[in-house]
Amino acid sequence: MADAHIDQQALDEVVTYTSDLIRIDTTNNGGGDGVERQAAEYVAERLAEAGLEPTLLEKAPDRTNVVARVEGTDPDADALLLHGHLDVVPAEPADWRVHPFSGEIRDGVVWGRGAIDMKNADAMALAVVRAWARAGVRPRRDIVLAFTADEEDSAEYGSGFLTERHPELFEGCTEGISESGAFTFHAGGGLRLYPVAAGERGTGWLQLTATGKAGHGSKVNRANAVSRLAAAVTRIGEHEWPVRLTPTVRAALLELARLHGLDAPDLDAPDFDVDSLLAKLGPAAALVEPTVRNSANPTILDAGYKVNVIPGSATAYVDGRMLPGGEDEFRATLDRLTGPDVDWEFHHQEVPLQAPVDQPAFAVLREALEHFDPTAHTVPYCMSGGTDAKQFSRLGVRGYGFTPLRLPEGFDYQALFHGVDERVPVDALHFGVRVLDRALLAL
Repeated sequence: MADAHIDQQALDEVVTYTSDLIRIDTTNNGGGDGVERQAAEYVAERLAEAGLEPTLLEKAPDRTNVVARVEGTDPDADALLLHGHLDVVPAEPADWRVHPFSGEIRDGVVWGRGAIDMKNADAMALAVVRAWARAGVRPRRDIVLAFTADEEDSAEYGSGFLTERHPELFEGCTEGISESGAFTFHAGGGLRLYPVAAGERGTGWLQLTATGKAGHGSKVNRANAVSRLAAAVTRIGEHEWPVRLTPTVRAALLELARLHGLDAPDLDAPDFDVDSLLAKLGPAAALVEPTVRNSANPTILDAGYKVNVIPGSATAYVDGRMLPGGEDEFRATLDRLTGPDVDWEFHHQEVPLQAPVDQPAFAVLREALEHFDPTAHTVPYCMSGGTDAKQFSRLGVRGYGFTPLRLPEGFDYQALFHGVDERVPVDALHFGVRVLDRALLAL
């Protein structure tokens, strides 16, 4: 049996490591405020016990990353990157049923911040490589393991730092595996899907600044910065972005249509209506709907300091997301929507990504999932947000979202990302270790 080396110890360890990592508070408050050191040291110890030589790297004190390399049997093969972040978003204990940093295991479920995003995946990687060490198993390719800081903010102290300052650690890596894919998606009528991410929209966090004439709130003011900003924000919020189908999304639509018993849609027909097709896909439409267009959502407004004073400037922030190939259209549209009285700039920007779904790597990921869940179907999808894969793409690494979890019906996986009562079933972790092991050895 190909996964016979995934023993009971590996299954126990993935649960223990998930719980232990959750108990280490690695909250990333943004703006450089975060501490990953203790979690990084924990990971490095587990790797060293498996005979690996982990390296700890920091751009700033306590913003710690861990990198290690598992040597493969074929020195001529390209290397594979397996990466996961150690930081988590904040959690307010009063809102949770269990303390978010307890790592409590209750009724077959591990609770806490990071159980889904993504200390579970970090634990899977540790459990798999340790099982290999016990069994004397080696992958065909070198596998570089990277456990990063700061993914939940700008990645400046994590993957951004690693790719800029230590690219040699990733020499030979052509493909990468990380978060946000390969989870069970129950599409209704007994249809079970595993969406594997093969793309990400680009990140365009924008700062809008309107300038005008400061003055008394009782006077007529035709150059009111707040009014100018409000008008621009309204135009952005109400804008209907045109449909733009990337290769990953096209593949997803065709596969989902087939699985729902629909005739193959002509995606290039002049009268093709993507929204009409999505309406026929039931719950599965949620996998595709956020990624058929660019988007821009106003999120923060900041203006004024006193009710009877018209300020000379006003600021807003917008969360923009761009499809692969949609960057130029995004910029031109923002120029038009903001108008002559409002300036905009990227507050933070990251590239969109796209990985091929018709290549051997995707087929291997599909086979590993369907081997352990034979009646399910693997489909490609594009993530609406982003991951550390954006930074690693600068080194030529094609990224796939692949954190395998078999989840029960009614378990709202996507709602738990950054949500309250984040948790993961123990059985899902066991499934993930088995699938990840099979995929890594076959890639």
